[in-house]
Amino acid sequence: SKSLSDEENLKLFGKCNNPNGHGHNYKVIVTVRGEIDPVSGMVINLTDLKEYMQEAIMEPLDHKNLDKDVPYFAEVVSTTENVAVFIWENLKKLLPTGTLYKVKVYETDQNVVVYKGEETI
Repeated sequence: SKSLSDEENLKLFGKCNNPNGHGHNYKVIVTVRGEIDPVSGMVINLTDLKEYMQEAIMEPLDHKNLDKDVPYFAEVVSTTENVAVFIWENLKKLLPTGTLYKVKVYETDQNVVVYKGEETI
């Protein structure tokens, strides 16, 4: 985080605070919801969903240094939580309104973030 000193970053982020960066092989699961089309038997065509995921996730993030190559993360700390928000926001623009239900991002098998968008009251 640019808002913290080197010592504070080390204390907060531990081994993930590497001045030369570090990598992850994230796994992403996208869940959609909605009415099932009686003809296709699907909420959304999986071929279309795959294309949306390619555009919203793979093209901007795959094999990238998030902090250096993805403009969004120039000002946002590249935590798994914020990666999930980034993916949600990108997918939400592409998917039919109301179909995106959940984005689940695995940083490791034990570190998982689930994001369902901002809740409004």
